[in-house]
Amino acid sequence: MMKKIVSLLVCISCVLQFGFSQNWDINTLKTINGQYTETVGKPMYVVTESITPVAVAVPLGIFLAGVIKKDDKLKHDSYTIAAAQLFSSVITVGLKLGFDRPRPFVTYPNEITKYSKAGSHSFPSGHTSMAFNVATAVTLCYPKWYVYVPAYLWAGSVGYSRMYLGVHYPSDVLVGALIGSGTAILTEYGRKYLQEKTNRKVESQF
Repeated sequence: MMKKIVSLLVCISCVLQFGFSQNWDINTLKTINGQYTETVGKPMYVVTESITPVAVAVPLGIFLAGVIKKDDKLKHDSYTIAAAQLFSSVITVGLKLGFDRPRPFVTYPNEITKYSKAGSHSFPSGHTSMAFNVATAVTLCYPKWYVYVPAYLWAGSVGYSRMYLGVHYPSDVLVGALIGSGTAILTEYGRKYLQEKTNRKVESQF
């Protein structure tokens, strides 16, 4: 089952990457990156760098709240969110290594300006996949408007910041969002499946 899911994600990524016109991809990026100003650029840099602190703080904070309140659900939620992040990271890194797409500022050095540090592989966007993974995982655990609205606003801002700062194509960001959201949904589905299987096993013993 897991192999089929991973294969599906890879196939979707291929379709999305090669389905986009390269002209559309670079022209859209040029428009976004070309609007850079220091006034907007500084907060965009803060947003893009927020990914690691938020990704660590969310499951850790929920776990600590569960410990303090002696609430097993909160602790289980933290495990699920952390597992979703791991799943997303594995898929994202695998695709980065598989596609080995150069960064836009490398391919178009005279047209795209880099305003943030970036790794060696462009496709898909790791920042975006992690941001949407966290937003989706938290929303699935706590489906309240005051949770998902700020969560997805933040995730969308992270994705936009990667283009604004010149380190990712729009297709990198779109596929990253898909992978992040998809792996979070699949992780939640897996958790529910295992929970139901465990409950059935317990019930059969009585």
